[in-house]
Order: sequence, then structure tokens, then C-alpha cells
Amino acid sequence: MLGLAISCGASGPPVSAAVAGGRRAGVEPPPATPASSAAPSPPEPLKELPRGGRALFPEYRLVGYCGTPGAPALGSLLGNLQARARALETEASHYADGRKPLPVFELIAVVVQSGAGPDGKFRRRVDDSVVDQYLRAARQAKALLLLNVQPGHSDFLTEVKSFESYLHEPDVGLALDPEWAMKPKQQPGVYYGQTTGEVVNDVGAYLSEIVEKDNLPEKALVFHQVNREVLKDEELIGAHPGVVLIKSVDGLGPAHTKVNTYNYLIKTMQSYVHPGFKLFFDEDTRNGSHLMAPRQVMSLNPKPEYVMYE
Repeated sequence: MLGLAISCGASGPPVSAAVAGGRRAGVEPPPATPASSAAPSPPEPLKELPRGGRALFPEYRLVGYCGTPGAPALGSLLGNLQARARALETEASHYADGRKPLPVFELIAVVVQSGAGPDGKFRRRVDDSVVDQYLRAARQAKALLLLNVQPGHSDFLTEVKSFESYLHEPDVGLALDPEWAMKPKQQPGVYYGQTTGEVVNDVGAYLSEIVEKDNLPEKALVFHQVNREVLKDEELIGAHPGVVLIKSVDGLGPAHTKVNTYNYLIKTMQSYVHPGFKLFFDEDTRNGSHLMAPRQVMSLNPKPEYVMYE
């Protein structure tokens, strides 16, 4: 009978079958124990660099091409990006020297302009669609994407933050170009721009916060330097967790001039900063000069850990 069961006593209130089955009136039953508990979700895998691992150095040597759409004078990284990736893969293999080559796409995402533009900042940001295109191509090639910033009359941190959504990706870093950080009333291309170690430090701290928040692999932060005047107070640049600082010496001209510039500028590099070297397809080959070969670049002391072609 599914309704009420009558106790065997001469008197007393009816009790439900469930209570009659073992519970005493007025006593709450213990909570039910589930037959089985759901298995815990597996932890998300750690995000890694395009070719594995979470640390850039000393595992890898970074070798890249730079450029931006519609401006061949700023580098060859434009047009058929898949073809450029294949050429870069070959180029990077010449720089292994005991390390794994890691190709780099350095997209000039903030391009200095000769005219002031609507906001008077003398710079142009590429559309997000362009960054998306370069990021897709970089991922197909298992390469890093660096967003290069030429701020004009804006400032580095403002321009960097305009691309923040991309910096939360594990394979996107930054490159700063101080010679295009113009002082008030300076015309880009007429004067060298200038920034300070404090500004580079602020960008490094900002990038470090993103790495820590998202538990990302190390991010590259390159600062290009063509001479000592474009970067003041370099000693103020501090080390930041998760951020790999790279000083790229951008000397122009024949090999002996570039080597002298490298030897001169590398003297002020702090111990936690990594050496870089830039080659120019145009400026380095004028007046009968030849582009430095990989073996010449690798004979520099210290050996560059980042080599960029423009």
C-alpha cells in the first residue's frame, strides 16, 4: 500500500511508510550521499610559444622581417605573407648556431606620418583587420608577431594600449621605435625623435601585468636604437617578470660602420637585456656596399639573439 501504514500499537498517529521504514518521528534524515561525484575538470594546458615552451632565451634565436601594407620602403613584410614566411624560414635557419630559430613578423602597426593628420599626432594606426591578417599568417608559420610602434606626436603607452586585445595573445609582443617619438613642433623625417628609459620601463611594467594576469609565456619587448641620442636614461629600464627586453642596434650603412655602431651602443646595455641587430635591404647596400651575411652578424660580440631585416 503506497499511502499510510498503521503501527502495531493500540494507539498513535499514522506514520508514512518512509518513516516506518526506519526514521524516528521528529528526527531529520541525514543528507543523501550521491552515488558518484563528477570527475574534476582537467586543468587548462599552459599557453606556449609558437614552437613550444614558455621561455624565449636561451632556447631560441629570433629572426624576422618587418614591414606594413602599402609601404615597401618600410620593409618587405607585405604582399604575399605566405611567400615571405617561406623566405624567412630559410633566412632564420642560417642563424641557428646552437639554438632553435624562431621566425618573427614585425608589423609596423603605428606608422609615423609626414602630415599631422586629423588629430595632429603625425601617426597612423593600421586597422585591426590588418593585425588579424598578419597574426593569422604568423600562426601558420609558427612565428611570433611583434607590433612595432612609431608614435609620432602621440606617446608609446597610449599607442600600445590601443592594441591591448592582441597583447593578451601568447604569441604577440612589442617593438618600440624611439627615433619616431617626436618632440613638440618636430617634423618626422627632419629630426630624430627621442624617448627615455622611464617610458620603456612603463611599457615593460604594463606588459608584465598582462603576462601575469593571463599566465602567458614570455613576451618580447624590443626597443630599437639608431644612436645614443634617441634613448635617454637607458639605465632606468628595469627587468619585469615575463617580459624579455631586447635592445636592437639599428646602425645604417656598410658593414664596418654597422659593427662600430653595434660595439658603441651595446656598451650601455644592462645585463638582463638581450642584444639585437637590424639589417636594411636598401640603406645597407648603397654605394656598392653589401648586406652583411649571417656569419658576419654572428661574429659580433655579444652574438645577437634577435636579428631583424627591413
